[in-house]
Formats: sequence, structure tokens, C-alpha cells
Amino acid sequence: MTQTVLILGASGRFGRNAAIAFRRAGWAVTAFDRKRDDLREAARRADVIVNAWNPPYPDWARQVPALHAQVIEAAKAADATVIVSGNVYVFGPDTPSPWGAESPHRATNPLGRIRIDMEAAYRASGVRTIILRSGDFLDTEASGNWFDEIMIKSLARGRFTYPGNPDIAHAWAWLPDLARATVELAERRADLPQFCDLVFAGYTLTGRDLAQALGEVTGGRVALKQMNWLPLHLARPVWPMARCLLEMRYLWNTPHRLDGAVFDRMLPGFRQTPLAQALAQAIPATLRQRDIHPDQPVTAGV
Repeated sequence: MTQTVLILGASGRFGRNAAIAFRRAGWAVTAFDRKRDDLREAARRADVIVNAWNPPYPDWARQVPALHAQVIEAAKAADATVIVSGNVYVFGPDTPSPWGAESPHRATNPLGRIRIDMEAAYRASGVRTIILRSGDFLDTEASGNWFDEIMIKSLARGRFTYPGNPDIAHAWAWLPDLARATVELAERRADLPQFCDLVFAGYTLTGRDLAQALGEVTGGRVALKQMNWLPLHLARPVWPMARCLLEMRYLWNTPHRLDGAVFDRMLPGFRQTPLAQALAQAIPATLRQRDIHPDQPVTAGV
């Protein structure tokens, strides 16, 4: 019998990739339309709800609690499992790395506290929930994230712009891998804990590791340049997003890696895409080295 997944935020980064992965796995995929659809009615036919809703940062305080409360209510009525794309915001700069399922949630900043409260609401709800936590996204197309909007903007001219300390570890996730893992967890949901907090380790790379890897993928020298944060400071009084980006700046200057040990035990056969193959798809086709092999090794970080 075909299983059905309802995807909230199917046009966003994680939601778009999740829809592709579920379709490839033979699931019936329903993309929720917030302008047209009723959530409770749409969820009634779903076995799994993938919650990929992610409002802009300045709207989190107003929208996130209400949106997730609606999802919890709809999932409870439908007896559906909810899978949430988690992030590392809950940990804060004072949680020792590596960050894993058992790491304390010590964030004190507003955006981090909103995520902590949101996850706590799922834990207390009794709804079967899977939090799949990952680092920053590498996507298959330009989607306005840090990587394509800032870092590789000048890659055609041989420049790579990095937002933080280029010598410390930072966590990354290749979205097709994360989406594929989401499908595998959905198919094993009956065997998982009622509230399942999983960490997807992804790639751990310094800024210099990433610049070197991009040089190997493009076949040219890539010079690393550190991003200038002054324009965001100047825009802060009139642009709410600048305030939020500055609030989360600590993640670029806090060394961290993700502990995927629990994930590996649950999905022992899962294999991550080689970094070179992911980066070759994450940059514009015109910048790729034509003779790169999908499995060409690229030196990763710690």
C-alpha cells in the first residue's frame, strides 16, 4: 500500500528536496498550499507530515509557535508522524562540541530559545516526532542560503567569501542526502522512539577546507576572503534581518562538529555523497571542472 507524505513548505530548500526524495521512494506526495488548503483536512490523509515551514528570521517570534502548534494539532488528529528539519541553534556557543542528541540545549539568544521551545512543544505533545538535525545547507540550486548567496558569489573570479573564522570546524549538510535520510527514517518510524532526536553529521569543514575543495572541483585556484560584517551592523537599525544575522554570527566563530553516532546505529547502511560530487552540483554548471569524477576524493576537515 502506497504511503502518503504531506510536505509543509515544499517550495523551500529542505521541503523541495524532501518532495523529490519521497517521490523517488514511491510515496504519494502532497504539497501543502497555505493559501488554499486546510491543514487539518490535508493531514487527515497523511501517514507522515514533513514540517519544512521556515518563516524569515524576523517573523519567528510571532509565527513559529503558532505554526507548529497547528501542526501538532493536525498530526494528533490524524495520528501522523511529524518530521522536522532541525538545526544547531538550540546548542548555543557554550555547549561543548561535538553536538549530538544528548548535548544540552544552552542557547540563550532569542532565535535559539524559539527553537528550544518549539522542540519542547513536540516532545510534550505525545505526537510521534522525528527531529533530524543538521548543519548549514548545501543545495542543488541557488536558494538564497549562505553558500550560494555569499560564499560562492565571486567564485567565477576565483574568490570564496567566508563569514567567519576560516580555521575552525563548521557543520554542513548536502540536502539530497538529508532528504534521503528523511525518507529512510519515515519508513522506519514505527521502530523509533515516540520523540526521536537525531543528528545528521554531514561534512565537517573549515573555511579553508571548503575553499580547497572548491578549487579541486572547479580546477582552478580559489582565494579565500573573509566577509565584511560592517554593512550588516550599519543596516541593523533599519533592517530587522541584519539584526538576526548578527545574532547568529557566533556559529561562524564557534568550532563545532555534529555527532552522528545515534543516526549511524539507526541507519547503518546509509552512505553519504562524496563531498566533491555534492559541491559539483552545488555550484553553477559553468564553474565545474568538466572531467571531475563523481567519486573523486576531496580532503575534508576534522
